[in-house]
Amino acid sequence: MPLPRLCSNVSLALQLVRREVVGRYRGSLLGIAWSLLTPLFMLAIYTFVFGTIFKARWTVADASGAGAEHPMAEFAIFLFAGLVVFQLFGEVVNRAPGLVLSNVNYVKKIVFPLEILPVVALGSALFHAFVSMIVLFVFIPLVMGGIPITALLLPVVLAPFALLILGLAWFLASLGVYFRDIAQFLGTVVTAMMFLSPIFFPATALPAWLRPYLALNPIALPVEETRNVLIIGRAPDWAALGLYSLLAVVIAALGFVWFQKTRKGFADVI
Repeated sequence: MPLPRLCSNVSLALQLVRREVVGRYRGSLLGIAWSLLTPLFMLAIYTFVFGTIFKARWTVADASGAGAEHPMAEFAIFLFAGLVVFQLFGEVVNRAPGLVLSNVNYVKKIVFPLEILPVVALGSALFHAFVSMIVLFVFIPLVMGGIPITALLLPVVLAPFALLILGLAWFLASLGVYFRDIAQFLGTVVTAMMFLSPIFFPATALPAWLRPYLALNPIALPVEETRNVLIIGRAPDWAALGLYSLLAVVIAALGFVWFQKTRKGFADVI
C-alpha cells in the first residue's frame, strides 16, 4: 500500500531534510544564520513601508466590539506572524513544480520513493518557519508584555495547514513534470495570494460583504488563527478549524493518490 510505504520512509525523509537545510547554507560566511537574518530583513522592510510610510496600524476588536489600535512595534509583531505562515506556504508551493525535474537521477531508480520529495520540501520549510517562530517568541514578550497560554495551541493550528500544503505539493510536483509552464506563472500567483491574504491587514478591515470570500483563500485561516493563539490570546475558531482540517486531509489524500498514479509516466516525459 502507498501510504504505509510513505510512513516507512520517514527516516530517509529526515536525512534528506537535514542534508537540504545544511546544503543550502554550505560555503556561506554566516551559514545557517541566514535562515534567521532573511525573515528579520524582510520584517524590517515591510514594517518601514507599511508602518512608517503608509502609517498602517493594527486594529483588533475587543469583547465589546470596540477596536483597539496597536502602535507600530506591535504592528510589526502582527505582520511578522503573518509573514512566517505565508513563507511556509510560499516556499513549498513555489518549489513544488520543479521537485521531480530537479531530481531526475531519482526518477529512474525504482527503489527510490519519489513521493517523499514534497515531504522533504515541506520539512525544510518547516525548519525555517521554526527558526522564525523562535524570533517571534523572543519579541512578543518584549513588545506585548508576555506570551498567552493559548500559544500552546499553535501546533494544532498549523498542523492542518502543513497537511494542505503537502497535498498541494504532490499535485504541483506531478503537474510540473507534464506541464513545464506551471512553474513560470506560479510565482506570480503566490505573490498575489500574499497581498490578498490578511497579512498586512486584519480580516476585520475588509468590508462585511467581502469577508466570507476570504475563506476561499487557504492562507487566510492559518494566518488569523496563528495571531489569535500566539499574540492576542484568543482560542481558535474550532468549527472553522475543524472544517479546514477535514479539507486538508481530503486534499492531501487526493494529492498523494494523484502523484502515485501519474508517477508511472515521469521517466517517459523526462
